[in-house]
Amino acid sequence: MAVNRRRGEVSAIIDGKERRLCLTLGALAELEDAFAAGDLGALADRFRDGRLSARDLTRIIAAGLRGAGEAVSDADVAAMPIEGSAAGAATIAVALLAAAFGSDEEAAGAGTANP
Repeated sequence: MAVNRRRGEVSAIIDGKERRLCLTLGALAELEDAFAAGDLGALADRFRDGRLSARDLTRIIAAGLRGAGEAVSDADVAAMPIEGSAAGAATIAVALLAAAFGSDEEAAGAGTANP
């Protein structure tokens, strides 16, 4: 699956299918609300230390899937097998966050969660 790294898209194998994910402005607003962050800076600070819970990973991945146009809930995503299990989910979330908040070079390097 071709992804547009300039748009912050990443791809990953979720529930046995290659899927596109993207943290659009709407998806980021959703995450601001979910994490009670007042703005994008506060949201970025929330993730800066790299400590993410399973619930955090689920919310980030679900928001990325919805940002790319999939109609899934957080509960749907929580039930989906992710290639690489918890480590794979963390890789996807980090790639999405790097694409949304990192530099162009960081986003380009993190554009594919599955090599």
